[in-house]
Amino acid sequence: MKKTISNILTGLVFVFLFAPIVVLLFFSFNNSKSLSVFSGFSFRWYRELFKDRNTLEALRNTLVLAASATVISTIMGTAAAWGIDRLRSRWYRGVINTVTDIPMTNPDIITGISMMLMFVFVGRLFGAKNSLNFWTMLISHVTFCLPYVILQVLPKLKQMDRSLPEAAMDLGCTPMRAFLKVELPEMLPGIVTGAIMAFTLSLDDFVISYFTSGTGFQTLPIRIYSMTKKTVTPKMYALATIIFFVTLSLLLISNFIESSDEQKAEKKEKKRSK
Repeated sequence: MKKTISNILTGLVFVFLFAPIVVLLFFSFNNSKSLSVFSGFSFRWYRELFKDRNTLEALRNTLVLAASATVISTIMGTAAAWGIDRLRSRWYRGVINTVTDIPMTNPDIITGISMMLMFVFVGRLFGAKNSLNFWTMLISHVTFCLPYVILQVLPKLKQMDRSLPEAAMDLGCTPMRAFLKVELPEMLPGIVTGAIMAFTLSLDDFVISYFTSGTGFQTLPIRIYSMTKKTVTPKMYALATIIFFVTLSLLLISNFIESSDEQKAEKKEKKRSK
């Protein structure tokens, strides 16, 4: 009886979470604009989507911004995680971890407004005409993506045997070569997972982007928000469907990497116990 009730409750939770997405996917293939009557299966809105230059330009801007923020935050986050792991003082390490967690726990609207004020202040200080542009958005995205990369890389460093880099250097490796040959492969699953999370978060962000964007650079979430003031055409359903499947693919890749990494860790522990 308990098992049946738990299955029913789990099913209701999944219906509540995914029913809106299923409706969106279903009506993205509707031949008409109606959201209540399915008049026939069609790729009409997908064709309309690829004819909309403004939306495609916003999509390109979003992908360029997300890719740039991912590369920068992954490099900086990996270096920061490596440095935090090398700290000897527990108190100092705790302070750094607390500071790192602030961008994640801080509400997005507070982060967006504070960064907007900072960019405007610095821009006026240097006499810039347009204080907000692509670069301000890039800095903002790197800021909130960075902690997620650090939190994915740090556990991999803690799981690594501390004696491995020292053994590599004893065998003739330079510190850099020992890092590339020993430490980097151990960190790689966390780096990949952190990069995927950074890309997904940057792709999806609206609040911070809205406050830090300039007039000449528009991302896809801002474009969709501007369309809601009038009407959202069904081609946005098609675009949302494409983004959903891209994000789902990234999440599946991330979960596959994590599961394979856990299996490798279990095999290593079994070998050590033997």
